[in-house]
Amino acid sequence: MFTTGFKFFFGLALALMGAAVIVGYATGGGHVGPISLGWKGGVGNHVSYVVLMGLGVVAMTISFVIVAFRDADPAAQAHYLGVDSVAPTTPVTGSPWPVVGAFGAVVTTLGIALSTPVIILGVVICVLAAFEWTMDAWADRATGDPEANRALRDRVMAPVEIPVGGVLLVAGMALAASRIFLNVSKNGAVFWAGAIAVTVFGLGILYAAKPKMNKNVLAGLVLATSVAVLAGGIVTAVDGEREFEKHGEHGEEHGEDHSEKGEASE
Repeated sequence: MFTTGFKFFFGLALALMGAAVIVGYATGGGHVGPISLGWKGGVGNHVSYVVLMGLGVVAMTISFVIVAFRDADPAAQAHYLGVDSVAPTTPVTGSPWPVVGAFGAVVTTLGIALSTPVIILGVVICVLAAFEWTMDAWADRATGDPEANRALRDRVMAPVEIPVGGVLLVAGMALAASRIFLNVSKNGAVFWAGAIAVTVFGLGILYAAKPKMNKNVLAGLVLATSVAVLAGGIVTAVDGEREFEKHGEHGEEHGEDHSEKGEASE
């Protein structure tokens, strides 16, 4: 039977190895080089390929070690401890941070093939997700009372999460939206500005109308909107800005023409 830890690390290994293959072909890999570890053809950017493939091998190794030791299975623990059963533990609550971490990993992978600022953004997202996820895991095991655990986590993290998270969210959304506006046409910028504003306003109305709504649902909607805008900002930033007409130069040229005509008439 495959344990939870095995499924996570095995899936992570496949994702990292797949990212290595994609980066290999995207950076000039030829034939079946990225798939055959460079045996038949090039692997593209060697540093990116080796780092991603190496991390994939490490994750694969951890997954096999975990399944070999049964991932702290209660029956296995009881067997090795020489007892009839192990005391049950408090179940771990759901957390959105794995999704955020996966998004950060994708951004980092894209950044390896695209540009350094995208890499930095992905690493920052991964670090924040890892920290928040760690605090969730700590709080879930602090006591045997889920309500007390949630209150303890909020007491420790709320003074940091609310101001820092608000600043990062607003700054990230503003920067991503600006990249979108500078990439699309003038009418397209008006459309996307309206769409983003309507979405944010709609989420505010939904929260005001139903204050007792499940916070996980609201957090999921906010996260989905933020990820969509950030992803659009990354794609448009890589694509570049549209061409702008330089009206000032035309005006100066026309002014010079008029002055020359005036001098000729004199």
